[in-house]
Amino acid sequence: MLARLIAAAVWTALTVTSASATLIISADIGGKMQDYTTRFRQVRDSGEPVVIAGKCVSACTMVLGLVPSDRICATQNAVLGFHAAWMFDNSGKRVVSASGTEDLMKTYPAPVRAWIERHGGLTPKMMYLRGRDLAAIVAPCHSSRVASVSRAKRFGGVHQVGDTNTPRASSDARR
Repeated sequence: MLARLIAAAVWTALTVTSASATLIISADIGGKMQDYTTRFRQVRDSGEPVVIAGKCVSACTMVLGLVPSDRICATQNAVLGFHAAWMFDNSGKRVVSASGTEDLMKTYPAPVRAWIERHGGLTPKMMYLRGRDLAAIVAPCHSSRVASVSRAKRFGGVHQVGDTNTPRASSDARR
């Protein structure tokens, strides 16, 4: 119950937007693709810049295709993790969702899709984009941009669990 209250508080904080805010992503393990689509469209529409400052895996990586690239930067600590989308079958077993994976790939910009393809495509196994490969796709943050953030919203660390038949790009608490 406490986890749901915390998740609700974080969701509320994330849906309040302001052009003066900066979204800082770190320790984000992903979740339902539909939830991240909604969140990142709100960020896109708000005009907020996004700083990827740590781990952004699974559905979190959808930020790359849903927020304009000129408003996203990555610190040297940023790590993006990609894998095939999945959902639960009727017996509760996790299975790859071909349509969810296709939708996920369509979300990504061409350079991300090309990097994924060069690394074997999306599979159930996580693949990581970091360092020089990441800097070739996502603009590195300048220290002044990160330091001048007057008000930042953190994104990550909370995972909401709900409908089990919605394609997800990451696992949930049922592990």
